[in-house]
Amino acid sequence: MPRTSRNPRLETVEPIGKRVLIRKDEDKKITKVGIHLPDRLEIPTITGRVVAISAEVAKDENYPIEQYDRVLFNPKHGVPVDFEGDNRLFVIPIEDIVAVFRAADSGQAE
Repeated sequence: MPRTSRNPRLETVEPIGKRVLIRKDEDKKITKVGIHLPDRLEIPTITGRVVAISAEVAKDENYPIEQYDRVLFNPKHGVPVDFEGDNRLFVIPIEDIVAVFRAADSGQAE
């Protein structure tokens, strides 16, 4: 029986509706001042990077979110994506993104 070679297909996750795909940042175990945090610390908001944006969000000027933005989000309504072993990907409704981190403009107008 002849063997057929199958190339594995690369899968991507594309959010639909008013949602974005976020890669959650690593959980911090020690604060900046050296306090050790317990493993099961409940934090209502977490940070991450935007991996993909739905077409609906990309077209809407009310949402200044771009791919690779670092955001603060509430994971309560997020759907975990079992796409990788570390399981740090989440599909998040746009309403659950509460802040976008922006670099401060160091140049000041005189």
